[in-house]
Amino acid sequence: MAGQGTPATALLTKRGVRHSTHPYRVSPDAPNYGALVAAALGVPPEQVFKSLVAEVDGALTVAVVPVTGELDLKALAAAVGGKRAAMAERAVAERATGYVRGGISPLGQRKRLPTVVDASALDQPSVYVSAGRRGLQLQLAPADLLALTDAVTARIATA
Repeated sequence: MAGQGTPATALLTKRGVRHSTHPYRVSPDAPNYGALVAAALGVPPEQVFKSLVAEVDGALTVAVVPVTGELDLKALAAAVGGKRAAMAERAVAERATGYVRGGISPLGQRKRLPTVVDASALDQPSVYVSAGRRGLQLQLAPADLLALTDAVTARIATA
């Protein structure tokens, strides 16, 4: 763990949640980034999730979706009782979460935001999410991810 501490890993350690960290090397600008991360980790891509920040009726919301799919903005809005959703501007997302694009973790964010995790996470024995830094993923149980983020689950990803 030396040199790998982030607010996300600190939160997991503080709460005593079982997890592991997995470094990888993939350019954040690479096409098919999520699939490349899964390949670098040697895990099925449906276990690797990306954290996206959207605005639902003007309120920032985190969507955690498999890297194999895209975020369905209408489904996200419906999941939190909103009408309209749009992707947040990069600077807004980075300021609110305290993380940079390509390293936004659903855990340990500067400002705790409402979170929706795609229901497919519940089908996995464990999930991988950003540890809060490019090049580092966290592996944890889906139930722990939901508990630590107070997330709701919904089908918010398209294939």
